[in-house]
Amino acid sequence: MSKSKRLLELMMTVNRKRKFTVKELASEFGVSARTMLRDLQELSELGFPLYSEVGPHGGYQVLKESILPPIAFSEEEAVALFFSVHALRHYSSLPFEAEATSALNKFYLHMSGDVRDRIDQMKNRVDFVTPTRQQESPYLSLLLEAAVRQKVLVIEYKSRGEEACRRIQPIGIYANNGLWFCPAYCFARQDFRIFRCDRFVSATFDEGGTEPLDLRNVHLGNKDEVYRREAEAVELHAELSPQGVQMCEAALWLTSHLHVREDGTGWLEGPISRNDIAFYARFMIGLASEATVKQPPELVDHMKHLLAEIKAKYE
Repeated sequence: MSKSKRLLELMMTVNRKRKFTVKELASEFGVSARTMLRDLQELSELGFPLYSEVGPHGGYQVLKESILPPIAFSEEEAVALFFSVHALRHYSSLPFEAEATSALNKFYLHMSGDVRDRIDQMKNRVDFVTPTRQQESPYLSLLLEAAVRQKVLVIEYKSRGEEACRRIQPIGIYANNGLWFCPAYCFARQDFRIFRCDRFVSATFDEGGTEPLDLRNVHLGNKDEVYRREAEAVELHAELSPQGVQMCEAALWLTSHLHVREDGTGWLEGPISRNDIAFYARFMIGLASEATVKQPPELVDHMKHLLAEIKAKYE
């Protein structure tokens, strides 16, 4: 095996092992311990983040923020990855904003001139449009870390013009229509809630000893099923015109409830939390005459109340 090939495979091996000794690597690569020491020294000089520990249980270890080994991309793969990151530029906040910008610059600067020219030509011919929002969401990284590590957060949350202190346990974050949302278990409500990330005034890890729940099996893919199990549910049914179907297709959170007929009309059907009646009432009113709510009665009554308030404003 040539030295350059051995160094490349060594880089991938130590990145996978994270902790190792010179003796075990030398045995694995079929070289002497002295040769392996020289190879590790060269990796370190190239910027690979290694450090050594002395003692009977010592050895080498890769720093937490390791550098990935070189990966060969085809021109099409590189362009696709560039535009995947480029598409996120419409968001005012990102959980890995600095890292995304750095990755984008690396891709662009290390491409050949003809590939860069191709990207420059494509920038104004392909886009992933997302509404530009002015609201900042500065706690995205913290919310995501809490979701992954199963940690409880103490937050100050602004809703309807008022601020409230709550303890929540996030299960993830997602973007929809240019805004970021955080589904989480709220210890005050003893139920799952969805929080707008731009409404967080502050967020820190809870040091008060609140015991986190075991939410390892709860994630963005099954959150709706969990909500329905945990919350008192009522059955929604609403008839939709073809225009109403198109308007509901834009609401990703309605996907599991939306059904479409061959003639383009459709209906919404499925369980919703009783706690979300007020939210659904405002949404259904926004559909105007393109939707007719059949049930639940509580939703119809809430819509009538809101419509009466609106009517009173203009009389």
